[in-house]
Amino acid sequence: MRIARIGALGKERAAVISGEKVIFVDSIISDWSRSELENGALQKVARADLSSLPTESLGASRIGAPVHNPTKVICVGLNYLGHIKEANAETPKEPIIFMKAPDSVVGPNDAIVIPPQSDATDYEVELAIVIGKKALYLDSPDQAPDYILGYSISQDVSERHWQLERSGQWVKGKSFPTFNPIGPCIVTPDEIDGSNLRLWCSVDGEMRQDSNTNDLLFGINHIIWYISQFMELHPGDIINTGTPFGVGLGFKPPKYLRAGNVLRTGIEGIGEIQSNLVAYSKGAQ
Repeated sequence: MRIARIGALGKERAAVISGEKVIFVDSIISDWSRSELENGALQKVARADLSSLPTESLGASRIGAPVHNPTKVICVGLNYLGHIKEANAETPKEPIIFMKAPDSVVGPNDAIVIPPQSDATDYEVELAIVIGKKALYLDSPDQAPDYILGYSISQDVSERHWQLERSGQWVKGKSFPTFNPIGPCIVTPDEIDGSNLRLWCSVDGEMRQDSNTNDLLFGINHIIWYISQFMELHPGDIINTGTPFGVGLGFKPPKYLRAGNVLRTGIEGIGEIQSNLVAYSKGAQ
């Protein structure tokens, strides 16, 4: 199943995507949200006869973030072997975990706003895990698949000055508004193997990142198990699993994003999203 939310900002409707068709399922569930997922939203939609529900062509309307108001956005840093090498960093002995403000989440094709006076805004293609049911103190990584709702494309935008030069934790460089486009849908695990997917990112048509999730240092199951040892995961929570080599910071000199750039981010089996970069304007807020 491909889970989506379609509609204008603040008016998104729960839907599923079938080929090039959007099927609205908001007559069955109110939304793809934590509370509905806890009450069996996926199973309700899977059991329902969708043939008589309203539809529209994919692309006819805005695509929203596929989860309504996620409780948490949890990120794994330095989790691709190629990225560790380009960063000239030590290989982590355990997953590096940090948080990102949930309010940074926007629709997959919404604009990314460069913060005031920023000249170090960077891109990071990431496979997102979306949690399907509560997970706490899992006994082993082997249990993790039971807790996965599905996978999506996450663009973990980073402001490197705030992340690396302003002391403290990375969250400061990660949490600006619009800094986490995600979508276009959540693909359930019966349709996709998250451990072996090509993922890529281009800026104005120049391919910058092109790798595979098989380069992950800590795999999907391990990440979920590990996080559950110190944090309760809830349905709709997003885990950004890390980014591969080719980030702007890794070039010499760095290749950071500028207003007017077009950022395309894709993952095999899920699709592609596109973000236009715009400068912050106080009057537009």
